[in-house]
Amino acid sequence: MCGVMDMTAACIFYGVLRGNPPIRIMQSVATGLLGAAAYDGGIATAILGLVLHFTIAFCAATVFYFASRKLPVMIRHTILCGLLYGIAVYFFMQLVVVPLSAFPHKGPFTLRGLVTGITIHMFCVGLPISYAARKSATEGVLSENGQQFA
Repeated sequence: MCGVMDMTAACIFYGVLRGNPPIRIMQSVATGLLGAAAYDGGIATAILGLVLHFTIAFCAATVFYFASRKLPVMIRHTILCGLLYGIAVYFFMQLVVVPLSAFPHKGPFTLRGLVTGITIHMFCVGLPISYAARKSATEGVLSENGQQFA
């Protein structure tokens, strides 16, 4: 879910509002591996970008899932922890992943980009991941009276 929501937000913000077609947005993810050459790869590099995007989303969800098993507060405070996790993922991507990648557009942060990126990651990455982890943690758990715990 987080991968779908994040890519949809990217297509709206960078596509609809800034005039980039979805294929270019997906190719921009592939530039992390291929550099600027990804923009010349057509649909193949767009598909690679989409696969990489969902791989990153899966990794982010996996980290939260395992952390929430060690720190149950992450499940008890789903909204707050999800929002904070979205912020953490944003900064990890910007300060660790992007600088280590071949992404060709490494530039300074802008306030608009910072606010947009953090907002998208809070609501389209952190929250869906935290809700999925909570649902996973509570499935099959019965309350004291035998009722399903929600």
